[in-house]
Amino acid sequence: MIGDVFFIFNRLVEFVFLIPIIGMLAYFVNGYLNANMLTPTYVLVLFIVSVIAAFWVLDTLVRFSTTKRSAYFVAFVDLCFVGAFIAGVYELRFIASANCSHWNGGSVWVSLGPFGAYGSQVDHLSLDVNKTCAMLKASFALGIMETIFFLWTALLALFIHKRAREPVVVKETTVRRRSHSSRRGHSSSHRHRSSSRRPHYVV
Repeated sequence: MIGDVFFIFNRLVEFVFLIPIIGMLAYFVNGYLNANMLTPTYVLVLFIVSVIAAFWVLDTLVRFSTTKRSAYFVAFVDLCFVGAFIAGVYELRFIASANCSHWNGGSVWVSLGPFGAYGSQVDHLSLDVNKTCAMLKASFALGIMETIFFLWTALLALFIHKRAREPVVVKETTVRRRSHSSRRGHSSSHRHRSSSRRPHYVV
């Protein structure tokens, strides 16, 4: 029971932290689409993984009874998401040491497209490099957190499966009672035998 509560709570935490990742990276994806440019890998990988993970989290919450029965499969999928989030975070590793108060785009200035080199040449596209840096860095940090969360829920799923497989021990006790009729019969027969033993006197 406690394991179930912990699993549901961690699933809700995962979903809450997935929402800002999807929102921020959707902002970048939309910008690239409007500029008719390809979205770079360091944005696309984490965005796709986060969207699929959000659907997976909701599915395991809504169908929790099925999740408990197939806990091994749930743990396996969660471990797959751990690897996927590691890949997404690895693609964004360049932003880890960036100073977002004075960021110049670094080595990804050209690949930032509408948010970088291309955006600086087109008037109708807004360009705020520090904002871009802050959003990418927040997505990077949240991606690391999701990696830890999904690893934890994978372990919780294994714990739930182990608890479900434990045998239930039922103790059976038998209480034997003497019936009142047998007691009465025994006592009456005893009195009958004792009365028959009395001596008879003839006058």
